[in-house]
Amino acid sequence: MRRVAGLLTPLGSAALVGLLAWIHAAHLAVPAYPVLGTARTPWTVLLALTVAVAGYATGLPDGPATRRRALACSAAAVAGSLAVVSALQLVVGQPLLPRFVALGMVLVVPPWHLVCWNLAHDGAARSAARERVLLVAGSGEVGPLARELEADLAERAERPAQLVGAVGLDELAPSRPGDHPLARAVERTGATLVVLDLAAQGDAALVHDVTELHAAGTRVRTLSMFSEQWLGKLPVGELERVSMLFDIGELHHRPYVRARRLVDVVLASTGVVVLAVATPVVALGNLVANRGPLLYSQDRVGRDGRVFRMVKFRTMVPVAETPDGRAPSRWTAADDERVTPWGRILRRLHVDELPQVVAVLRGDLSVVGPRPEQPAYVEELRAKLPYYDVRHLVRPGLTGWAQVKYGYSGDESDAREKLQYEIFYLRHQHLGLDLRIVGRTLRHVLAAGGR
Repeated sequence: MRRVAGLLTPLGSAALVGLLAWIHAAHLAVPAYPVLGTARTPWTVLLALTVAVAGYATGLPDGPATRRRALACSAAAVAGSLAVVSALQLVVGQPLLPRFVALGMVLVVPPWHLVCWNLAHDGAARSAARERVLLVAGSGEVGPLARELEADLAERAERPAQLVGAVGLDELAPSRPGDHPLARAVERTGATLVVLDLAAQGDAALVHDVTELHAAGTRVRTLSMFSEQWLGKLPVGELERVSMLFDIGELHHRPYVRARRLVDVVLASTGVVVLAVATPVVALGNLVANRGPLLYSQDRVGRDGRVFRMVKFRTMVPVAETPDGRAPSRWTAADDERVTPWGRILRRLHVDELPQVVAVLRGDLSVVGPRPEQPAYVEELRAKLPYYDVRHLVRPGLTGWAQVKYGYSGDESDAREKLQYEIFYLRHQHLGLDLRIVGRTLRHVLAAGGR
């Protein structure tokens, strides 16, 4: 139902614009005119496409948590679409958007968005109720794993499910011959899916019981498989070296490499235009609330461990670098006191990232990929996190799967969590996922959320 609602939201919005344009052309305009084949037609098509894209960008239908928020997102999408098309018409000197269509959009598109929002959320609730998960883990790990899994399902699930129980291996030891504690736990919780961590997978007796449950209709997943399919990440604690030998699009699929580079160049070229427009505005803001240099550059680690210089609009008070050209080794916090008032605005709107489009054109960055980290942090993290260097097999990106799924990274624990999403991205790297990440990033930017 969520997918259906996701399709109906843009298609229905565009169709409503077309319907309003037809009503005006055939029944209200004097004289009447054909809805197709006139100077108004391209503007109608542009408005329909714009409102469809704006609805997705604001998070509709499944992003808003409440009806009030959904209505606010819909109002923003409609108002933004009308503003963009009206501004373009003024620039080209063709004010051909009928007031009836504009007013009609305000009246009919938000109710349609609310219908789709209800479908998405009702469908998600029903899916979560149907997918009931029982976690089986090593006795010392069951509590932390259960809490992490519950939080991920509540906040970052790709497919809805609910955790209905968690049991440790010590609770599943048979008390007498013929006893099946796991079957009782499944029956007691009403679980439809049993998830096993590495310790549980190594228990031969438990695997035998799970096999019988599977044959009886209960689905079974390893924790790694469940995380990949339901959460969009691969837990590093569940991975082994051989499990990392998967195809990576940027390394093993030449057509993807060419298509990806083409998308990078097209989007970065558009970004250069935006950068040219934004630079005077940022410079003016600096004079008022961010005194100091306009730009800030810093060493970052790119593909194959190669260090490159990344340039951003400065958002913090000027900080001296260490003699080796690196910034002082200190994690940047989400509410860092070093961020200036103007810098906070730039960060919230992601304008500070714009100069990086030059690095995309140069080939140091891609639009989508793991975010590049400072050399000092890379040395620290590769010593503490298994498989950390895998992220350096591909070009880093302006945005990435970890950014849209997890957001801000402020310490080693966050870096570990984001690495799990980055490994998922490497395993599933393809153009469709890249475009999906770009779309979700646009949602984050318009909602002023995440970094």
